[in-house]
Order: sequence, then structure tokens, then C-alpha cells
Amino acid sequence: MLSSILNELGKIGRRKGMFPQEPLPPVLEFHPLTPERWKDLEALFGERGACGGCWCMWWRLKRSQFEKQKGQENKQNFRKIINSGEIPGILAYVNSQPIAWCSVAPRETYLVLERSRILKRIDDEPVWSVVCFFVAKLFRRKEVTVKLLKAAVKYAKEGKARIVEGYPVEPKKTSIPDVFAFTGLAAAFRKVGFVEVLRRSETRPIMRYFIKEG
Repeated sequence: MLSSILNELGKIGRRKGMFPQEPLPPVLEFHPLTPERWKDLEALFGERGACGGCWCMWWRLKRSQFEKQKGQENKQNFRKIINSGEIPGILAYVNSQPIAWCSVAPRETYLVLERSRILKRIDDEPVWSVVCFFVAKLFRRKEVTVKLLKAAVKYAKEGKARIVEGYPVEPKKTSIPDVFAFTGLAAAFRKVGFVEVLRRSETRPIMRYFIKEG
């Protein structure tokens, strides 16, 4: 299904002479992850839970606990979070098909951030954190992360956030494997309007988006 959608986008772009080799960037819709959308997340993540049985629990657990329960137990616990009424992030769709995920929530949701030497809190300002992205393979390198990040900021604003914080990577090389870029790339954050506020690691800036009133 996703392959046919992408092919059609490409045909349209070539007919219009806009993208002779590449398909049009996808038109996305965004929705918070609520219990009724669990099946969509499940389809997007697949059997591997996005990566290595994570099921978006990496930032929520002590490392020893994560390693112990990765796979089905992580999946079950993440579903419990969603069924409790907590919304842990947003899904992106193309033609009603889930193609991308972003975890965004108040910073205190993510236990690992508070325990990290590099990503520990820099001040007492209340912030929301964007901690991970997962994009279906066919839609990578098509500006999906930028659009998803914009939607995450909008969602955080609706939740009364005034600062949105991210922890992207800024690789020394021009490209890195997708698995190492799950927190996003600094270049994408800059495109959305995030600014660097602190860097405790050469390749891991802490970046913030300051939401204006009104």
C-alpha cells in the first residue's frame, strides 16, 4: 500500500515537471496517539517495535529494566500507557496510512533524561521534550521529520507548553545510519526554528523552540 502511494506521488510530480527523478513530498495528516489508533502504531512499528523491541520505552526506563523487558513486555507496557489516557506522541499519515511517529510529552515523562549526564535539565523552566522519531523506510529523506517536528510543536502548544526541547544528533560525517538518528538531526530542528541552548557533547546539542504567546 505505501509503495503504491509513493509511486503515484512520483507519477504526479513527473507529469507536472516538478520532480523529474523524485516523487512529490508526501501530504501528511497528524493525529495524537490515542487507544483507538493503537493498531496504526502497531502496523507502523512492525514486529521489531520500531527498533530492537523498543516500542518507544527507551527514554522511560532504567537501562537494566529496558534490556530485561524489550520486546513483548515493552509493547504491553507502552500500550498500558496509552490505555491509561496518557498521549505519548503523534502519528503522521498519508492517505490514511500511518507512516511516521514522534514521541513528544512533558520532559518529566522521560526518566532517562533526568538521569543523563549529557541531557540533564539545564534550568527550572517547564519544557516539553521531543525524544524520538520513527519514519517508514519508503518515506525517509523526504522532509517528513521536519513536518512531524512542526506538528509536534503545535501539539505541545495545544498542551500549554511554552518551550519545546529536543536532543538531536549533529554527526561529524555528512550522513549516519538511520538507527543512530532516532532523536532527529540538528539540521531538521533548525529548519523548524529550534535554537541551540547548550552542548555538553560534541555531537548532541540541546535545542529549544520558544513558543510565542497568542
